[in-house]
Amino acid sequence: MAQLSAQHETVNLGQGFPERNPDPRLLALVEETMQSDRHQYASMAGLPKLRAIIADQLARRYDTDLSIDDVTICTGATQGLYTAITATVHPGDEVIIIEPAYDSYAPAVRSSGGKVIPVPLHGHDFSMDWDALRSAITSRTRMIVMNSPHNPTGKILYSPEFFRHLRDIVKDTDILLLSDEVYELMTYEDAKHLSILSDPELSSRAYVVYSYGKSLHCTGWKMGYVIAPPVLMTEFHKLHQYVVFSVNHPLQRAVAHYLETDFEDRSVADAFARKRSLLTDSLAGARCTWLGSEGSYFGVLDYSAVSDMDDVAFAKMLVRDHGVTTIPLSPFYTQGSSRKHLRLCYAKADETITAGAAILSAL
Repeated sequence: MAQLSAQHETVNLGQGFPERNPDPRLLALVEETMQSDRHQYASMAGLPKLRAIIADQLARRYDTDLSIDDVTICTGATQGLYTAITATVHPGDEVIIIEPAYDSYAPAVRSSGGKVIPVPLHGHDFSMDWDALRSAITSRTRMIVMNSPHNPTGKILYSPEFFRHLRDIVKDTDILLLSDEVYELMTYEDAKHLSILSDPELSSRAYVVYSYGKSLHCTGWKMGYVIAPPVLMTEFHKLHQYVVFSVNHPLQRAVAHYLETDFEDRSVADAFARKRSLLTDSLAGARCTWLGSEGSYFGVLDYSAVSDMDDVAFAKMLVRDHGVTTIPLSPFYTQGSSRKHLRLCYAKADETITAGAAILSAL
């Protein structure tokens, strides 16, 4: 879709990157660190100062105990996800993926010789199907991969009830958890992110993945981090040290200084809450149905009232004939989907949001 969008120079509500630059204060810190003499390798797990700040912030945010040994800096969340999977999944292992899902999970499982076991969210509200998850568990289950706030639906999956069901399913097993929480700071109104880090029983068997690309609006910097207990982090490092070794040293220093002096958690949600409202209001008169967004900067548009076309064909038609880019949801499923759903991204300039919504509302 990205290539097709570029060919037709469309209004782009599809690709998940912000149409804004990072805070100028952060950019000034990057320039300052680039002029320093710190241009050689950082430590393999990441700059100790940055890891200490992360451990402290997450400990306070989620009321948990963390040390710098629980933190590893990665070249983006995708590398963290890939390394966590390939370090622990072996040929013949089964990995359950809650779907629709970010498209990097399944290839990482397959590259390790694992088998993807999809468990789709169900209903119009994308709710968790606990019976389906229980039925998917076998003696070969190695890992369950989850994501909240959720891409592509914008739903917040995690709750005390979610964790209660999950604890019951994995107790007395060796099943690992991979929790993708890159949109942790993007929740709106009364919705709150509940991290797996806040549950000692679950976090003891979990890799939890975060992204500065999302929270600091700099996806092109490719900087994220992974949290895991020492026994899991040891396995992670066995691969990380040969795939990456260490992450951009000056950027780590700039981000560390920014986090301890200028960064406010709520500033991230505040930046996107208005964008979400603008998109919601702009789609108010549309025949398509905007299903809303509790978190992330994504949400789902149901176009079933407009067309019977499958989602891929419909999305391509929107690009070619109407000049707007969206993302079909079926590629987020291992076995596809017949639902009439498109993902919209509202991390865009106001004029992009209103122009795209106007086209969709006219369908």
